[in-house]
Amino acid sequence: MTQNDNATPNQPDAGVADTAAAPGELEALKARVAQLEKESAENKDQWLRAVADYKNFKRRTDQERADLIRGASAGLILKLLPVLDDLERAMGSVTPEVAASAWYGGFKLIPQKLQAVLESEGVAAIQALGQDFDPNFHEAVIYEAAGDGQGGKVVGELQKGYMLRERVLRPTMVKVGQE
Repeated sequence: MTQNDNATPNQPDAGVADTAAAPGELEALKARVAQLEKESAENKDQWLRAVADYKNFKRRTDQERADLIRGASAGLILKLLPVLDDLERAMGSVTPEVAASAWYGGFKLIPQKLQAVLESEGVAAIQALGQDFDPNFHEAVIYEAAGDGQGGKVVGELQKGYMLRERVLRPTMVKVGQE
């Protein structure tokens, strides 16, 4: 007998020992891979949520910024509307002698320019006269007897109302006809 012949039957082969231990390690590695895949899926889900939250936050802050700008311009416009009203009342009470003067021709441009600036910002007058009374756009100040077919309609405008784009800035103060 040779030396190798004696060692082989009594001692287990090194390659056989590794494969015998491998099934236990293989199960541990499979469990570890499953755990890592689960963590990876959770991390991906959290990342997707964070991206969605960021997009929503960005959209919300952009909307709030636009609303703030619109609100600031609405506040300024509301302060300018009485000035426009005063100019229109002054223009309506001009005597024929003053209307014939040269400076009045230049003065008439002031309310027109102010109106043009307001229109460029999205301000429009609310049409009221002859319309059906709508509490969303009109503020009824006076009710008066009116002719046939004028019940519930605006028969007089006391103060112009204005809208800023789709929003009512100031409702029109009106007289409403009653039958």
